[in-house]
Amino acid sequence: MTRIPAILLIVVLVILAPFFVYPVLLMTILVFVLFASSFNLLLGYAGLLCFGHAMFFGTSAYITGQFLKVTGSTLEFGLLAGVLVAAAMGLAVGVIAVRRSGIQFAMITFAIAQFVYFFLLQAEFTGGEDGMQQIPRSALFGVIDVSDHRAFYFVVLGATVLALALIYRIIHSPYGEILRAIRDNEERVESLGFRPERFKLVAMTLSAGIAGLAGGLKATVFQFATLTDVSWTVSGEVIFMTLLGGLGTLAGPAVGAGIVIFMNDELAQFGEWSLIAQGIILLLVILFFRRGVVGEIIAVLHKRRAGRSEGLTKGD
Repeated sequence: MTRIPAILLIVVLVILAPFFVYPVLLMTILVFVLFASSFNLLLGYAGLLCFGHAMFFGTSAYITGQFLKVTGSTLEFGLLAGVLVAAAMGLAVGVIAVRRSGIQFAMITFAIAQFVYFFLLQAEFTGGEDGMQQIPRSALFGVIDVSDHRAFYFVVLGATVLALALIYRIIHSPYGEILRAIRDNEERVESLGFRPERFKLVAMTLSAGIAGLAGGLKATVFQFATLTDVSWTVSGEVIFMTLLGGLGTLAGPAVGAGIVIFMNDELAQFGEWSLIAQGIILLLVILFFRRGVVGEIIAVLHKRRAGRSEGLTKGD
């Protein structure tokens, strides 16, 4: 019963938030909540450490921007183009990498991501080091004006909620159970007659597509795309967000992304000190909060419930 008031409170807060907080900051948080959640689907539930996840995020940002600039299409088609290209990239990378695991998988994805980075650096349509500028934010479905930041916030919010609902459905389905089994003991899953590579390939494709949606939204929020979106530093940052919030939890990446983006915004005036602060926080999390913020909270709640259950049993 306590969940319903909590959900209603969250709904009220997210609706009122753009009237009290700068909408672009809120949209940035939502974009990275989506990006971190896509990464968590891969690492937290399939056990695959993709150290090049930014290639899907950044490539989709460029594709979305180019599609909107060249075709003059409506916003939803630009985002769809970015998602499809990112998902196709995820499928291609998965075909190459899913037969490996652990550090080998991470290094393969990192190598491919670096190749994508240098390809986009040389490609004419990206603008090179200057990035792609003046990406149009066309009307949604051709009728809904989203040129205002506050109006576009609700579009980004809706897309984030739908994508998170999809992730929730995936991880709470039989497919999600198999992914967790592969993460915990791949050999046993294979001995039961399943082919883990196929399940991991689907997870890679889904994760890349969701990351692509985040990248497309980011490009339309700021109306530009840069090489930073494809860089290894962004891949590292999304790992940090996921670990900070809680790996393998639905809310963990959202909490981690919110903390990191808000912290970056507050510490931006201190330059490189923001990176030092992130390093210190990550060190503290590894030492004292290994499950992440949400993971530790869940562990404490489970202990309390277990204690109450034992007390009731003894009372009987």
